[in-house]
Amino acid sequence: MSRPPRLTSSSPWDCSGGVFDWDVALRKLDELNARVEDPTLWDRPAEAQAVSRERAGLAARVEAVLVLENGLKDALEYAELADMEGDEALLEDARAQLKDLKERAGRAELEALLSGEADGNDCYVEINSGAGGTESCDWAGMLLRMYSRWANAHGMSVELVEETSGDQVGIKSATLLVKGANAYGWLKTEAGVHRLVRISPYDAAAKRHTSFASAWVYPVVDDTIEIEINPSDVRTDTYRASGAGGQHINKTDSAVRLTHIPTGIAVACQAGRSQHQNREEAWKMLRARLYEAELQKREAAQQALEDQKTDIGWGHQIRSYVLQPYQMVKDLRTNVETSDTQGVLDGDLDQFMGASLAQRVGATRDAQA
Repeated sequence: MSRPPRLTSSSPWDCSGGVFDWDVALRKLDELNARVEDPTLWDRPAEAQAVSRERAGLAARVEAVLVLENGLKDALEYAELADMEGDEALLEDARAQLKDLKERAGRAELEALLSGEADGNDCYVEINSGAGGTESCDWAGMLLRMYSRWANAHGMSVELVEETSGDQVGIKSATLLVKGANAYGWLKTEAGVHRLVRISPYDAAAKRHTSFASAWVYPVVDDTIEIEINPSDVRTDTYRASGAGGQHINKTDSAVRLTHIPTGIAVACQAGRSQHQNREEAWKMLRARLYEAELQKREAAQQALEDQKTDIGWGHQIRSYVLQPYQMVKDLRTNVETSDTQGVLDGDLDQFMGASLAQRVGATRDAQA
């Protein structure tokens, strides 16, 4: 294979945390292919899973570069032909192809930053309403919809693991399981408090209200990651599931809540039809939460874990969504902003995630320098 052109002068194209070197990547891929084809590897399931995951990730990055290279070549040839024939319609098509390639290259460039050990994993997104009753519950429900739409737009699947409805509208809390390539890597920068300013649809006086809700993101822990939990450190509570369900789900104490006493971390699951199913899923969630806590401790350039789990209110928000008296969504960490508030609430979050991810990687590198 020939070396593809460098798409931009500043492309990081990270590969396992370093600069993406095409020749090194191809050699590494050959090595991983050989290891996967070795039948003795599968005698060690944990190692085999780790090698298979690394191979799949690297193969996807190599394929992405090749697809962009071939797409660019075809688009330029198409544009040259259109120019020779003086066909403005064909030229417009070529411009559209190049624009699409630019957007795909930009996303691939950002995905190259996802080199953390759990970035490729599925993840849980936990949403909680802040103080404010109906307003905050409605806002939390809007965030739930926003992240679901973002995931679906990127080919990811979403499962509702737990939901506690608000007294009138929206939700008090909910947990989503997002499954897809680099789900945790993308969504991890969304952890924090989100602030909404709008004219309340529930206020007869049509006054402006400020509401808060938080998002907490943690990776699904697979079999290659060992998390030891002393069962005596965990308190188990069961309760009756709420919301729509089958003939048993709302009539028995099938919902399960686990609390890790030393850390105070608590998780809950009520999506399963039986207490056994919910208990099993809750243990997976608890291991994931504890793993995320450990990841946070390792990242010296990030805020301390407890700083991200502060009160859901003034002074702690990462992003403001202002619908009145003007239209503006602004990320307070990166200063990225847009007036397309409806687009953001419909799941158009890539510009915010990309900027936060680049900032996060840059801060980590500065701290290591």
